[in-house]
Parts: sequence; C-alpha cells; structure tokens
Amino acid sequence: MTTIAPFEVSVPQSELDDLQARLANVRWPDEPDNAGWDYGANLGYMQKLVDYWRDGFDWRAAEAKINAFPQFHTPIAAENGETVDIHFIHEKGSGNQPMPLLLMHGWPGSIAEFLDVIEPLAHPERFGGDANDGFDVIAPSLPGYGFSGIPKTTLGPQVTAGMMSRLMREALGFGHYFVQGGDWGGVIGARMALDHPAGITALHVNILPLRPGIGPDDPPLSEAETAWLSAAKKHLRDETAYQEIQATKPQTLAYGLTDSPVGLASWITEKFHRWAAPSADEPPFTMDQLLTNIMVYWVTGTINSSTRMYRGFFRNERSGAMAPGQKIEMPLGVCLPPNDLYPPPPSDWVQRLGNTVRETRLSSGGHFTAMEVGDAFVSDVQQFFRAYR
Repeated sequence: MTTIAPFEVSVPQSELDDLQARLANVRWPDEPDNAGWDYGANLGYMQKLVDYWRDGFDWRAAEAKINAFPQFHTPIAAENGETVDIHFIHEKGSGNQPMPLLLMHGWPGSIAEFLDVIEPLAHPERFGGDANDGFDVIAPSLPGYGFSGIPKTTLGPQVTAGMMSRLMREALGFGHYFVQGGDWGGVIGARMALDHPAGITALHVNILPLRPGIGPDDPPLSEAETAWLSAAKKHLRDETAYQEIQATKPQTLAYGLTDSPVGLASWITEKFHRWAAPSADEPPFTMDQLLTNIMVYWVTGTINSSTRMYRGFFRNERSGAMAPGQKIEMPLGVCLPPNDLYPPPPSDWVQRLGNTVRETRLSSGGHFTAMEVGDAFVSDVQQFFRAYR
C-alpha cells in the first residue's frame, strides 16, 4: 500500500541567516550602456530585487501561504525502477462532486505559480462563482523540483508522465480526473494523454505541448503555418540558449546557481520578464511573487535537479514530437497567451494535435499564465472542463 504522509514547509532559521549573509556580500557584474533586458537580467532591476529580498521580503509569510493548503509526500516509482518522494498540495473542492484536477507547473516555475488560483479553482463560490464548478486540486512539485525528492537518475517528461499517472490512479485512487499543465506540465500532460490515458477525462494546456506528427494522411502546411514556423524558429534562436546549456552541461551551471542566490535569482527572473512582458521595463509580477518562487528553489537546493529535465527531454527521450498519425484522442483545450516563450501558433497547427475542442486566445499574459492573469486562467479552466464533469 502506498504511504501518504502529511507535509509542511519549515525552513530552518540557520538557512535564512546564511542567505542573508550571502545577499549582504553580493559582487555585482558590469553592464553595457542601454542594455535593458537584451543582454539578460537587467542590472538595475536585479539590484532593486536583491535590496527587497534582503530588507523587505518575508519568507515566513510566504511559507505560511504555502502551508495554508494541505500538503503531502508519497513515494512514486518511475519506469526505470527509481522511486522518488513526490510532494503535492491537495485542496479538496466544493460542490456536489468536485472532479480531481491535476495541476502541473514547469521550469523555472513551481507550486508558487498556483498559490493564487488554487482556492478559486477549488472553491469558486468564495469568488462569486458556482460551487459545482469546484475541483479537488492536486498540485505536485515535479520530481527534482521544490519539495519533491531529487532523482538520482535523469528523468524526462515522458517518464514523469507515468509517475503522475501513478500518483493520481494508484496513490490517490482516482478512477477519473482532469489534467492541466503549462511548460513541462503541459508536455507531461500531453504525454499522459498519449501514453497513459486511462482515467483522464480531458486535458487543458496553456502552452503548445508537443510538435504534431505530420504524416502522409495529414494536410500539407498552410501558408499561416509556414509563416509561423519561420517566425518561431527565429524567435527561439534568441530565447532558448538556456535550453542548450541545461540539456548538455547542467552540472557546470549548477555550481554558480546553487552557491549564489543572486545568480539563481537572475537566471530565473530573466525568464519571468522575457516570457511574460518582453517589452516592459520590469517583470509583470510583484517582487513577493518572484522571490517566493525563487526561494522554493533556493531553500530546497533543487535548481540542478530541476534543469536535468531538459537533458532527459532533449538527449534521453527525444519525446518532443508526436509520431506521424498520432493524435490526442481525449477532449483537449488549448489556452494561448500572447507573450509566451513560443509565439502562439495558427489554429491550423493547434488542430493537428488531435481532438482540440476549445481554443482560447488570451488578450494578455504570458508563459506563467496562472500567476500573471489568474482570473482569465481560472475562467478558461472552469469553462473547458464544465462539459466533461
């Protein structure tokens, strides 16, 4: 029988004192004139963020916000035989029959992305909605992320999909459930739909999760698809250098990110700017939101293990594309923000994924959709899944 143990975040004061000492001895780099964010994390913004981290940010308040939700740990086996302790929030929902909803983050996010949407998803009546739209929200920390255990082997999203299926079906005993994901969570959700569909009623993603497999029976690329692919390739050349280092030599990167809180913060903060509001002077999040997420990585020491997901994906599994003729058969909802890392594709491309029954184009927001435009995110999730309860 699977053991499920209660869990609570409680960081020793000695670790917070060590962090303060490190923040007090920052050695700042130079920056060229008028660099903005084009060279990476902006120096002026990072100095403001670190000042606030040192003198204004309250980790104990953030810790209490996480601990306001019931949390648990349970061992989950991977297909390679390794077992990893998986941390998850489980907020039981309102209404007559709240449907289980697996809510999955990606990199460089964490469960911190969902702290403001879990309650509206589980208890919509508290926010002017219908209690019968409530979900039993299960929000895990992916293996190697945050408060989950660190795998000794390198796991990619395809292997992780099997682990998330076992979490829902075997550990928690759900016969039917919904899946929602962004970033790696979207990729994992799509792999669950393809490789472990048993029990999944419908899938919702806020990212283009996989590359459609185009076979001889599929229509040729449209003009819109061809133009989008060309633009997307150029965009990704400018924005995905991090994928190359994290997929090839993540251990080298890890020394700096694990030893320096400012190094870690800059590596993560740049993504929360560039993938959300690239033309703005600052990321569209409060410093408390940014630092809560950064602290999840810092206090757990999981930045290295989190980045290995890229090596597992690009080098081990090569699982980013669907096979020719392969389709997602279950109902699929796709919610696309305008400012994502990947430019929103044309509808023709989205429809190639399979049974895409809902396609939403948001007017604002980016990659961290639940954290940036939470109301729109919650509304789209509720509307999509309502038909499949």
